[in-house]
Amino acid sequence: MLKKTVSEIFKIFQNQQPQPQTELVYTNNYTLLVAVILSAQATDISVNKATQSLFKIVDNPQKMLEIGEEQLKKYISTIGLFNGKASNIIKMSKILIEKFDGQIPQNFEQLNSLPGVGRKTANVVLNCAFGIPTIGVDTHVFRVANRLGLVNEINEEKTEKALLKIIPQEFLQYAHHWLILHGRYVCMARKPNCQNCQIAKFCQKKFS
Repeated sequence: MLKKTVSEIFKIFQNQQPQPQTELVYTNNYTLLVAVILSAQATDISVNKATQSLFKIVDNPQKMLEIGEEQLKKYISTIGLFNGKASNIIKMSKILIEKFDGQIPQNFEQLNSLPGVGRKTANVVLNCAFGIPTIGVDTHVFRVANRLGLVNEINEEKTEKALLKIIPQEFLQYAHHWLILHGRYVCMARKPNCQNCQIAKFCQKKFS
């Protein structure tokens, strides 16, 4: 896709919502990281419901270790894969204390090395917590980017790298938010709402 066309698409997104934010509810960088870990294969709504009580008593790695893994599971038991996520969050919290003085690192490799933190999670945290213009590719971003024809890739990592090359710098700060929201509310997986899509004319895979 031509960069001129890419700019047109993101200009439309920008006009619709100039400064979109994550729909995850958090209180600081640590709770953001926890929330993003929990959001893997789960909806933001389900995560927010589970963390509403949790984040009232836990807002740093030390407090997370103090409540412990079994208690954490009780808070997040309504979220898919909660056993593995609870284990990773406890391990991650311990490493943050031991290696990073309890702070969230602003470095992709360091974030990506933490238990439960994949490429998407690391990029979302870097973008939302530190304002770094990068792309967190979840299922929505992967689907929308490839349906539109922004990229033509077979997995999330290749999609991330391709998007970083084609999206103009002026749009990178909010690009993955726009793509997520578009995928969540317009370009849904099963029933995309093409009739009400403001960028339908650019789409390479129209459904109606």
